[in-house]
Amino acid sequence: MKFKLLGKSGLRVSEICLGTMTFGTEWGWGADKHESKKIFDMYANAGGNFIDTANRYTEGTSEKFLGDFIASDRDHFVLATKYTLMDRDGDPNYAGNHRKNMVRSLNESLKRLNTDYIDLFWVHMWDFTTPVEEVMRGLDDLVRSGKVHYIGISDTPAWVISRANMLAELRGWSQFAALQIEYSLLQRGAERDLLPMAKALDMAVTPWGVIGGGALTGKYLRGEGGRVPENSLRRNERSQEIAQAVVEIADELGVTPTQVAINWARQRVSNVMPIIGARRVEQLQDSIKSLDSTIPDEMMHRLNELSKIELGFPHDFLSSEGVKQSAFAGMYDQIINHRL
Repeated sequence: MKFKLLGKSGLRVSEICLGTMTFGTEWGWGADKHESKKIFDMYANAGGNFIDTANRYTEGTSEKFLGDFIASDRDHFVLATKYTLMDRDGDPNYAGNHRKNMVRSLNESLKRLNTDYIDLFWVHMWDFTTPVEEVMRGLDDLVRSGKVHYIGISDTPAWVISRANMLAELRGWSQFAALQIEYSLLQRGAERDLLPMAKALDMAVTPWGVIGGGALTGKYLRGEGGRVPENSLRRNERSQEIAQAVVEIADELGVTPTQVAINWARQRVSNVMPIIGARRVEQLQDSIKSLDSTIPDEMMHRLNELSKIELGFPHDFLSSEGVKQSAFAGMYDQIINHRL
């Protein structure tokens, strides 16, 4: 496994990130501690060092398991966890982006993980009630304290992230180095604003859901069961058509549909580290084998065309020929734009 830089930081992280939302059985579909350890060891033995969890994953069990697993070589691993989601139902200050919950949640995560610091601390999602100044100053204080090394943000509109990073840059505070989003052949909405923003701000991208919750493996085409309900967008007619193409391309390449789905995301976006989870060690083995193959250009084009979305306004408007004619005085094709 090779390594990539986490955005414009100097931190080296493995090109596939291990997601650990499956570590623990409290939610009814995860792995017990023995199987979780096998998954963790398989990932580490493959050269992986980038681990993603959150305060809420399996009611805190994911963090507890990881605390035990990394204890013998803590400094080797790049450990990421998140705050925002509740740790106590019915108490508004046990959730949210505000400083009180930020500090409380971090301290509780440190206890469960049995560590003194977090390498990457994520805002799990935007709550639209906490001022951006409070969030960024609070996170910067955590970095300056040594409890957090880098910060990232997940599941948040591009305009919020752009404003936050610009504010941090102007005030000399820590900026978000990484972006976590849902992104797959079945969900390409991030291409409208989030991915262009990440490229412009040199943020790493760690997409979740790259195999569509299992829909891109083809199991629902075969009539198998799973966690994705029948009425989900991941199983509608369009999604089934995309999944069928993934299965066909996998057969042509002699790989698995999982590997095709992962490699599409890896080849589609620069500086991307897909988050891969598993309930069994065999699933993780399958995912990691994606590093041994690539999708040829003509097959990438087929998948891109089949899964493409309308970018909508203002993107379609700004890329129209009439607008380009007016904005570039008829010279659009003669201008070499290295920023694209």
